Amino acid sequence: MPERRTVALVTLGCARNEVDSEELAGRLEADGWDLVKDAADADVAVVNTCGFVEAAKKDSVDALLEANDLKGHGRTQAVVAVGCMAERYGKDLAEALPEADGVLGFDDYADISDRLQTILSGGIHAAHTPRDRRKLLPISPAQRQESAASVALPGHGPAAEAPEAAPADLPEGLAPASGPRAPLRRRLDGAPVASVKLASGCDRRCSFCAIPSFRGSFISRRPSDVLNETRWLAEQGVKEIMLVSENNTSYGKDLGDIRLLESLLPELAEVDGLERVRVSYLQPAEMRPGLIDVLTSTPKVMPYFDLSFQHSAPDVLRAMRRFGDTDRFLELLDTIRGKAPEAGVRSNFIVGFPGETEADLAELERFLNGARLDAIGVFGYSDEEGTEAATYENKLDEDVVAERLARVSRLAEELVSQRAEERVGETVHVLVESIDDEGVYGRGAHQAPETDGQVLLTSGEGLSVGRMVEAKVVGTEGVDLVAEPLDGSLACSEEAGR
Repeated sequence: MPERRTVALVTLGCARNEVDSEELAGRLEADGWDLVKDAADADVAVVNTCGFVEAAKKDSVDALLEANDLKGHGRTQAVVAVGCMAERYGKDLAEALPEADGVLGFDDYADISDRLQTILSGGIHAAHTPRDRRKLLPISPAQRQESAASVALPGHGPAAEAPEAAPADLPEGLAPASGPRAPLRRRLDGAPVASVKLASGCDRRCSFCAIPSFRGSFISRRPSDVLNETRWLAEQGVKEIMLVSENNTSYGKDLGDIRLLESLLPELAEVDGLERVRVSYLQPAEMRPGLIDVLTSTPKVMPYFDLSFQHSAPDVLRAMRRFGDTDRFLELLDTIRGKAPEAGVRSNFIVGFPGETEADLAELERFLNGARLDAIGVFGYSDEEGTEAATYENKLDEDVVAERLARVSRLAEELVSQRAEERVGETVHVLVESIDDEGVYGRGAHQAPETDGQVLLTSGEGLSVGRMVEAKVVGTEGVDLVAEPLDGSLACSEEAGR
């Protein structure tokens, strides 16, 4: 019997990329590849790259070079780039980085096994030519679902026609394609939390962002596919799902119901075995009363708001092609906390945007001081190729941007520490995620994976990864909480996160 082919997937960037990697893993395993964790043990190392900002691009290149260094010293014979950076730059990336044996775009995902086999056998698969993926679907959202079958949409399953029924001999633990746009999926870790794609692409035209050009126009996944994938994840032991896309508040607009998320969330919360449903990537300008109500009152749906504010000074927001201002944003937060006082809120901000004045920066600081955010990400502006903002005049000097970044970052660190201290004395429901020699760690309802800090439990007696525990916050370590499990602390699932 010939030796089986092995492949390792190295994932960089956001949770959407993690889902894409698990889809690629599902496709490859279904076609007979063995998945391994370490690139050194793989015939082919597939690096799922990020193309969002310069730092992420550098990390992607470094990962490709690191994988390339394994060639000639072990099993690794080929290194292949996929993901956003590969999609965005295609041939240019292949020419600039000859160490990569292949640069594959989203259109290659449906045939990923054949592509890797060709490269592994010494053949050449030409790097794709980048194109504006917004032009692949109709301008009208209502017409997109009908056209989607002919477009490669990572996370939405194959572009080609899927079989009516999944093969009966799929490897154990592989999610079957349960509908015409439902992807195969293989979990790449045993964590009790997993992301589920709600949609792909974005119709917003923020002047600083290039994502729509290489991720395409917004298109929703059908509720049945989201529900089926969630049920499968729960069967695999997942206790929390996080709904991800470029803009979850737009979900359903291409399916004829902009309020579809409000009806889907309670259905997801009823999936057997699931303890938590969390929604990420919400646009402040698209928040609506009904959605706030569902997020703050539905059992198992976390009162968690990942709001993309970006700034709060009106002139800067208009230059960004965004909406709102400090007072309107604070009113939104007041509305949320009026319904769920302990709700978690996080956001990201860009400082040093072209034309930003000291008065604009002071306005942003006024908002941050009043917002009581649980987690804050701050980024210094830099030009992104192909964006409107890159053509703007009145750019700030790099040293000015760096000074403002440092200034607002210091403020943000101080404010999130203060917000954590406000939670001392609260009762939190913690999903245990890791137990090691350093302690027992998990997350409360107000904390998303990897971005919002964690909870250190003072005792791990009787606990295991994936269990819910009720605990009282007794201290803080920066943004992190220290909590003491309460007697009889394994929370029933109906109470988890409330």
